[in-house]
Amino acid sequence: MRSRQRMFAAVMRLLLKCLRLGRRRRFKLVRQVEQLWHYGHLCLRSLLYNSFTNGDVVLDSLFEPVYWLVDHVTRWFGVVFVALVIGLTSSIVAIVYICLLPLILQTYTPAWICWHLAYGHWNLIMIVFHYYMAITTSPGHPPQAKNDLTGVSICRKCIAPKPARTHHCSICNRCVLKMDHHCPWLNNCVGHYNHRYFFSFCLFMTMGCIYCSISGWEMFRDAYAAIERMKLLEKERLQVAANQTYYQTPPPTFSFRQRAFHKSVVYLWVLCSSVALALGALTLWHAALITRGETSIERHINRKERQRLQKKGKVFRNPYSYGSWDNWKVFLGVDVPRHWLTRVLLPSPHLPHGTGLSWELPPCVTEQHVPLLAI
Repeated sequence: MRSRQRMFAAVMRLLLKCLRLGRRRRFKLVRQVEQLWHYGHLCLRSLLYNSFTNGDVVLDSLFEPVYWLVDHVTRWFGVVFVALVIGLTSSIVAIVYICLLPLILQTYTPAWICWHLAYGHWNLIMIVFHYYMAITTSPGHPPQAKNDLTGVSICRKCIAPKPARTHHCSICNRCVLKMDHHCPWLNNCVGHYNHRYFFSFCLFMTMGCIYCSISGWEMFRDAYAAIERMKLLEKERLQVAANQTYYQTPPPTFSFRQRAFHKSVVYLWVLCSSVALALGALTLWHAALITRGETSIERHINRKERQRLQKKGKVFRNPYSYGSWDNWKVFLGVDVPRHWLTRVLLPSPHLPHGTGLSWELPPCVTEQHVPLLAI
């Protein structure tokens, strides 16, 4: 009996030892898993941690595939947009010469004919010249030799010094001097060397569209009324043709030339009015930026800097602004009064002030402003 009790006690002790050993091993395995988890988490944070990471950086990372798609689509569709601009502009010019010009020569007085011919052809020449220069002129890029290049920062894409007012274009995949934006309608970046051509094209195109809309308003009303009459007569002709007898004759219809004329006038007025509104708003926006001595990119940068310094009780001052009037003179390259005629009102391929690498005070500036960022 005692031997059985001793054997049972020994078995129970052995079972308890096994349970304790299994529990220890289980706890040890859990501790090892926890240690591996914490170690992996620490390694991941050490690899991905950045003190500048915030919500904006995370959103940019999430939308990076969308940005890539937009950049490549814009790059390939730039040629299509340029062809569209040329095609629409050519169609308007063709309608004016084929349909409207003979009517103007027959009905207007000699003084009005001279004015329309002079202003219309001058505006057309300015549009064609500035658009051609805007799409063919390089906006300017930092030189490849970086020995003498003084940069205020390093481009993260080019891994090269980036001069002041220079930004990287993801579509062109290059840094652009004084970059304003990438324009798909030009298939080119708007930068230091073609910014004036871009703005002048927008301005003269808006002026031309407004001129066509105002001059063709009466013609548009007559053409629209004629088209409505055509629809009514066509409906009556169909009704008569359905119930026609030997003694009935269908009402007169408009010829193909008359239909084409009226529809062309309506097309011209609608297109010119739409472009005048859209492009006029863009022109006013860029005019406001030029008045402040900013580009589209610098507008957002300066606004954030202004808000940051305002919280510290300081005042932001744009170092590239010389006053409203002087900003326009620097932008247009007006050094002497006669340049308003030869460089602004007439086609001129003159270069802008400076090289885009450094920004010294232009000679046309009347008052020297201290280029301070904050006071």
